[in-house]
Amino acid sequence: MPAPTPADQPPVPAHVAIIMDGNGRWAKQRGLPRLEGHRRGVETVRATVAAARDLGIRVLTLYAFSAENWNRPADEVGGLMNLLEFFLKRETATLVRDRVRLRTIGRTDKLPEPVRHQLAAALQATEHFTEHTLVLALNYGSRTEVAEAAQAYATDVASGKLPADTPPTWETFARYLYTADLPDPDLVIRTSGETRVSNFLLMQAAYAEFVFTPVLWPDFGKDDLAAAVADFQRRERRFGRTSEQLTAPGKA
Repeated sequence: MPAPTPADQPPVPAHVAIIMDGNGRWAKQRGLPRLEGHRRGVETVRATVAAARDLGIRVLTLYAFSAENWNRPADEVGGLMNLLEFFLKRETATLVRDRVRLRTIGRTDKLPEPVRHQLAAALQATEHFTEHTLVLALNYGSRTEVAEAAQAYATDVASGKLPADTPPTWETFARYLYTADLPDPDLVIRTSGETRVSNFLLMQAAYAEFVFTPVLWPDFGKDDLAAAVADFQRRERRFGRTSEQLTAPGKA
């Protein structure tokens, strides 16, 4: 049998989103402070960005800090903000070298000033790259995102920017989300064995495939990402149609 050609290979997901979970449990298992788990998690972020690029994933979104994470102990939140500032300061040069655009989703205006300063510098330094994109979800909550989008949409209808007598469509409404310039995720991965979506991309992931892995985030490696992609490639994405429709001659 001849070797498969590139055209025969299942497609790599264009957009992979990851709920990074398990830093605290990783540290607890080793008798270490929770912040040490977060530090190790930052190293996993570095490796995962490189692995995603190597696998041909064009957009990688990482759930870095949720809107609900502010409710954690103050010393942990402060440590997370310091790690984020350190990551941005250290990794901007790597993103530029690898031609990876940095984007954010979430209410980043509420982040501490030193983080916002580093974030602005990283965004500006990478804004002209187009082949690969790293999206950090920071102070992000999907319900807040949708509420803000609905308010902005209603404002534009009331002001006449949008026709009031035209039924709304997903394509029109999606332009008001934080992710307006991004494709919807094809694959969502959650580490640590939990099987919740935790207020993450609730609208955008309507037709995403999900992989829940027991691997704690600090232990998540390139092989784990590759395994999740391989799992995705074995699935049949029907988008409401039947298998017979997908395989019929002249399918859309």
